[in-house]
Amino acid sequence: MNKTYLKRQRRIRTKIKVSKDRPRLSVFRSNKFIYAQIIDDQNGKTLIGISEKEIEQKGIKSEKAKKLGLLLAKRALAKKIKLVVFDRGRYAYHGRVKEFAQGAREGGLVF
Repeated sequence: MNKTYLKRQRRIRTKIKVSKDRPRLSVFRSNKFIYAQIIDDQNGKTLIGISEKEIEQKGIKSEKAKKLGLLLAKRALAKKIKLVVFDRGRYAYHGRVKEFAQGAREGGLVF
């Protein structure tokens, strides 16, 4: 694996593990789709999982990512989850990852 990728991943994970009172909102981005989960790290369970495949829509990837963030926020608020820690993983806060985060914030999640 790329050395900078591993370095970035370790740096981000250590910062995220500081706050254990909030579940983690983890984002994975492939070339075609974007996936997200809200994970309870203390119990090791996924509370909510969502993928871009659930949106039946053609269009620009960044627009679909924003709508996915809104949908995830709606599901999280239905389960009474409002505070999360955003785990962007190895991805820069740019493009689809940024649009997803903005959609989740607009939907009511706080991170």
